[in-house]
Amino acid sequence: MPKLLAGPVLGVFSMFVVIINTVICAVLLYLTAAGKLVLPEGRWNLLCARLSDAVARTWVGVNSLGLDLTKDIHWDIQGMDGLKRDRWYLLVANHQSMVDITVLQKIFHRRAPLLKFFLKKELFWVPVLGIAWWALDFPFMKRTSSARKDLETTRKACEKFRLMPVTVMNFLEGTRFSPEKREEQNSPYTNLLKPKAGGIAVVLGTMGEQIHSILDVTIVYPAGVPGMWQFLCARSLDIKVRVKQIPVTAEFRGDYFSDREFRRGFNNWLNSLWDDKDRLIESLLTPPVHGTVSTGKTASVI
Repeated sequence: MPKLLAGPVLGVFSMFVVIINTVICAVLLYLTAAGKLVLPEGRWNLLCARLSDAVARTWVGVNSLGLDLTKDIHWDIQGMDGLKRDRWYLLVANHQSMVDITVLQKIFHRRAPLLKFFLKKELFWVPVLGIAWWALDFPFMKRTSSARKDLETTRKACEKFRLMPVTVMNFLEGTRFSPEKREEQNSPYTNLLKPKAGGIAVVLGTMGEQIHSILDVTIVYPAGVPGMWQFLCARSLDIKVRVKQIPVTAEFRGDYFSDREFRRGFNNWLNSLWDDKDRLIESLLTPPVHGTVSTGKTASVI
């Protein structure tokens, strides 16, 4: 029935469902946050963390169900085989819209551990959500002029991430892509901004032995990148996602700031990864030539 609603009406309906779901789950997270404040260490704190993650997974599940009920989305997804919820992952992805987060939460729900993002410190003050993110141990970055202070925050977050399986999520471009930002940054890529290596280097250096693999995710919207309101109002969408699983070996673990040779090698690897991603985005955006037959693996549809 919701799929028959007119665009703006569907958008309002979808927004209402998300808000109600968010408020209910946020209240539950406030209770776990209170528990963490009262007893910040020990088994009780770990129990609160597990309860918080369970609430967050429920929030993602309800939102995902809402997408299924309100939209006809054609999901063209490859590379998800073999993921497990009892492993640790580091997820990196291109970033074009706030919709990217919804897409990632939807496709990895119950297939990998809960995604946890690095957030700007100012977002702690967002009504309802700020304390909820804190309860979930989402790291808040100060974005100071001293990169080392931010990386110390990353190290502290990684210590918490060791306690139970998690998917550490990082948009390496640091902000949403736009042609204007690409020109301003003089990015060498057509569809991407320059990646920032420091954050994930610290994650790998701190948790490398625990992280099973890097999930290199590429998200493409063939009909154009939607804003969140446009996404909520849409009845049908095409979304392409490619996931490359990269095993974490010893070559990824090192001191990024003190070891020049390691830093050079890590930057070269990341630039190569971004070169491949840029070409992949271009190929996914290019319509197939009429009469040709794809020889790629069959895509999964959610």
